[in-house]
Amino acid sequence: MSNAQVVAQSADLLELTAGLVAIPSVSHHEDTLADAIESRLRDHVPALTLERIGANVVLRTELGRDRRIVLGGHLDTVPPNGNETPRIDGDTLHGLGSADMKGGLAVLLLLAEQGTAARADCTFVFYEGEEVADEHNGLRRLFAERPDLVAGDLAILLEPTGGWVEAGCQGTLHLRATFDGRRAHTARPWTGENAIHRAGEVLARLARHEPDIVSVDGLGYRESLQVVRIEGGVADNVVPDSCSLLVNRRFAPSLSLDEARAQTEALLRGADRVELVTGAAAAPPNLSDPLVAEFVGTLDLAVRPKLGWTDVARFAAHGVPALNFGPGDPSVAHRADEHVTRESLEGCRRVLAYFLGLE
Repeated sequence: MSNAQVVAQSADLLELTAGLVAIPSVSHHEDTLADAIESRLRDHVPALTLERIGANVVLRTELGRDRRIVLGGHLDTVPPNGNETPRIDGDTLHGLGSADMKGGLAVLLLLAEQGTAARADCTFVFYEGEEVADEHNGLRRLFAERPDLVAGDLAILLEPTGGWVEAGCQGTLHLRATFDGRRAHTARPWTGENAIHRAGEVLARLARHEPDIVSVDGLGYRESLQVVRIEGGVADNVVPDSCSLLVNRRFAPSLSLDEARAQTEALLRGADRVELVTGAAAAPPNLSDPLVAEFVGTLDLAVRPKLGWTDVARFAAHGVPALNFGPGDPSVAHRADEHVTRESLEGCRRVLAYFLGLE
């Protein structure tokens, strides 16, 4: 079968995932994959409500249940690294996006086709632009333009978690600290002031900083603080008059974005200017929420904190408790040797099907 035929027809999770991997969907180029998913859903579940907005495909049941569960996954991948062609070796699929997160998309497709039998109304969201800047994120667009399509009582994102429930997520921010100097010839540096040298004290302070492990709902969120970029200098014989540091802070759900920013700015004292470049709030784990607790307790699932930011924070900001649970090992995401196993795919499908009352 062709790749399109595999995506259109296959009920085997590993084979279906391979078909999805075979359709390129690097960020900003998700349309072909969205077309294939839309086509399959229209063929297999024609009675359900399906809407397409850009490269975002949303399928909803309208059964009149008293609760609605939103399940979602992003269509896009990072650029290929010699791994764009899927390869199945026994029960392991190798290829770009196999773990992050076309395995999750395959699980979503099979669950969607059973959606009318679920004990809750379900929304299945296949969205674009997760791997790039926030302005391109499909969920962001849906919340802005059609919040009714992503409303629910619980959201589950099928990011790779290796069979764990990854609760909540860290917040993230980028601050740019700028240091001013005064240009001069490097043969007469005493007539100027070196902006890069001025940044040295702050760099040393950041290098000595020991981030905290913050407990929230009994989960230890390990924070981090890193200088990820440094810029300065205009020529090899000129004392630089400007230097900037870009600092990334990952912070626990116990802090608001403003609180995390204030803490980080305190570590950047000595800079002439500090500006917020990007920022996204954390999401609380919400382990005491009835639906979150029910999901975790369904099969006595293991729980750990999400170290990183995911779109669960977007749902949390709109009052929807959310968690990460999907097939694949998160440590292989974005790597050349990215892969996913049949066991991981089937295990994820079984848990979600049981929770939804499909098994």
